[in-house]
Amino acid sequence: MMGFLGSGGLKISQIENAIKYIKNELPGGQAYGVNLVHNPTIPEMEDKMVDLFLEYGVRTIEASAFFYITPALIRYRAKGLTRNHDGKVIALNKIIAKLSRPEVAEVFLSPARERILTKLLAENKITQEEADLSKEIPIADDICVEADSGGHTDAGVAYVLMPAMIKLRDEMMEKYQYHKKIRVGAAGGIGTPVAAAAAFILGADFILTGSINQCTVEAGTSNAVKDLLQQINVQDTEYAPAGDMFELGARVQVLKKGLFFPARANKLYDLYRRYNSLNEIDEKTRIQIQEKYFKKSFEEVYENVKSFYPAKEIERAEFNPKHKMALIFKWYFGYSTRLALSGSEESKVDYQVHCGPALGAFNQWVKGTSLENWKNRHVDEIGEKLMAETAELLNHRIKSFEKSFC
Repeated sequence: MMGFLGSGGLKISQIENAIKYIKNELPGGQAYGVNLVHNPTIPEMEDKMVDLFLEYGVRTIEASAFFYITPALIRYRAKGLTRNHDGKVIALNKIIAKLSRPEVAEVFLSPARERILTKLLAENKITQEEADLSKEIPIADDICVEADSGGHTDAGVAYVLMPAMIKLRDEMMEKYQYHKKIRVGAAGGIGTPVAAAAAFILGADFILTGSINQCTVEAGTSNAVKDLLQQINVQDTEYAPAGDMFELGARVQVLKKGLFFPARANKLYDLYRRYNSLNEIDEKTRIQIQEKYFKKSFEEVYENVKSFYPAKEIERAEFNPKHKMALIFKWYFGYSTRLALSGSEESKVDYQVHCGPALGAFNQWVKGTSLENWKNRHVDEIGEKLMAETAELLNHRIKSFEKSFC
């Protein structure tokens, strides 16, 4: 098993401190990974993250929410590439790409493009040898096929996605003659041994869990959020716009039960699509948003926004009223996340909590046991229990299948 630090929404300083802590706790050099979330609005954030990974020797990253390959990803992958005595390319830095679309999978299963390598080479960010060797290996070591999940999701169906992705992997392996097999994992909706067994039957080489780890002692969210999460069932989540990709219409799956966030976030996106500026929105709605959603005026929010975004984004907003509206609306997504992380009582109904229905299934699975209470839930113990009971289930069903043919 392998654990990953979820870096979404954290500042660079927080991620750096977390990496230091993890390395200190793993003196034997045990494996761990860090999540890298695509940031199309502030691409320099990805470069800063990669700088951090290279400085502290983070050898495995999970690339999430990417829909195209960025120079930052290629730079991370290329650094330290060497050729061993058998002539095979050895990668120091591993990438697991979490994705749900075949066209995205195809680029991750391909070598780095010449155009990006040339650019990085011209900027002295990689060596000629690293550029040359990058052409012989895929960008990702492994891909993780994400079905309907918490957080960023395309609401995919595992039964459809897994066979298609495995077939694509096989075709790309044949096309480029890679010497190392690219593994295909499964994520999304996995919260019970039955779900995990289904993933392995579909051909998964590994599984990844996320939502069920949101409600554990180790999770970085607040106790107030964990109290809400341990009570949910499979129908208690909803889709909302993704704050980091608001203008693109990307979606995340979040907790719905007892919260107004999903409805309010969707209302903001609908308004953004319909209008070109805040002034076009009727007065009643503007008042509702400022008093009920934001608890601040648009002007106050904009002042906060100006201290967060790069100068070029603010300059663009000054000349483009629709972009200004987007930045102000996106403030709500950061605000709602901070409320949830802190457990603030200020506006509990505005908590933004990324979560999928897998946690609801998990809650039903452990009902009546010590794990019903989140204070007894530990990520490593849950992982071991899930895998052990999945193996037991698969063995039992295989034996039953064999008996039926005897």
